[in-house]
Amino acid sequence: MESPSGEIRKLKALIVEDNDMFRETVREILQTLFPSMAIDEASRGVEALQKIDMHPPELIFMDISLPEENGLQLTRKIKADHPDIRIIVLTDYDILEYREAAIRYGASHFISKSSLDWKEIGKTVRSLLPALEKP
Repeated sequence: MESPSGEIRKLKALIVEDNDMFRETVREILQTLFPSMAIDEASRGVEALQKIDMHPPELIFMDISLPEENGLQLTRKIKADHPDIRIIVLTDYDILEYREAAIRYGASHFISKSSLDWKEIGKTVRSLLPALEKP
């Protein structure tokens, strides 16, 4: 992605997930599919908001069930302050009401953890970040 000054900068992603193993799995998928992407992690909502304020990513992978904060409400807060950030909700709760709420609160996409697959993540990320170079 080109900055206003014309220089190329790395795209950044943030994984907001309290399950260490799942967070690492998503990181590995992203690193494999997009080796030039800078990837950060947060296990709690407050930590995620701090990281976003310091270095806003272009893309966030958001769990719904987080300690101390609901990922859907966190999505709403993030989109209010950073409307250009793309948010993909990843959850164990593949329920219509959650899908509708995620979109209503500003998420760009909703993926069930049970159906998570490399190809879907790659396709979704590329559709949300067209400037992303393809490996």
